[in-house]
Amino acid sequence: MRELDFAEAGGRPLRLDLHLPSPSAAVLLPVIVFVHGGGWQMGTRHEFGPEVDRAFERMVEAGFAVASVEYRLSHEAVFPAQVDDVVAALRWVGTDGERFGLDASRVVLWGESAGAALAALVALRADGRPRPDAAIRGVVDWYGPTDIPALGADLGRLDDPQCAEGRWLGGTIAGLPDAAAAASAARQVEPAIAAERELPPFLIAHGAADASVPPAQGALLATELRRAGGDVEFALVEGAGHRFVVAPGSAADVDRDGLFERSLSFARRVVGDSSIGH
Repeated sequence: MRELDFAEAGGRPLRLDLHLPSPSAAVLLPVIVFVHGGGWQMGTRHEFGPEVDRAFERMVEAGFAVASVEYRLSHEAVFPAQVDDVVAALRWVGTDGERFGLDASRVVLWGESAGAALAALVALRADGRPRPDAAIRGVVDWYGPTDIPALGADLGRLDDPQCAEGRWLGGTIAGLPDAAAAASAARQVEPAIAAERELPPFLIAHGAADASVPPAQGALLATELRRAGGDVEFALVEGAGHRFVVAPGSAADVDRDGLFERSLSFARRVVGDSSIGH
């Protein structure tokens, strides 16, 4: 693993962890750009998040380079700074990645929770702001929030500036309706189509018992993408709460490894080489 600076923002460098095969592959590798969760206020690029054994190593073994990126947390900057930071990481892949063996034409964004929200927003970006110099072939969205106003209404925190979404927006959801809508991937599908953006394929996985980010959030994004003709896989995981943790009192057996392997298979498919890792 190598720690590399990919940009500077807020007076400090932004870094990524680059996981590569050893020795480096002789051909350019498709890239998984991983975006961590933590409610936009905590979390680290060093950890995959959910309890999946050797996640980054297994991605590499499957034939990918992995860039696990950091972004400014909400105590440093508010939306859309975090989206800009992920875009900057993709831009680095496009401009500097080849010298590390990265194929910028075959990139998969993989995010969990708050990181999944950022991944989806970057993939659907149609706001006229700078776009990354890398081709996003697909998005793996694990239990990400996709409609901030609906989430705030469901959880009773539309007027709470201290909730995770309020801290991210820099106020309350109710008080910042335009920002809340812009931070909602499900509300960006139509603008992306209007801007003639090609929708990348999505794999969306959500726990049916998720009380932190209700499964309606993942289902809504899947519905909007399908309505626009997008390629969508939606997995509703019975018995799973947030981060695919088994809900208290449930006898469900959540197969995180199976979800991980399904997500890897999706990533192989969308980069156009189902043979990698075999």
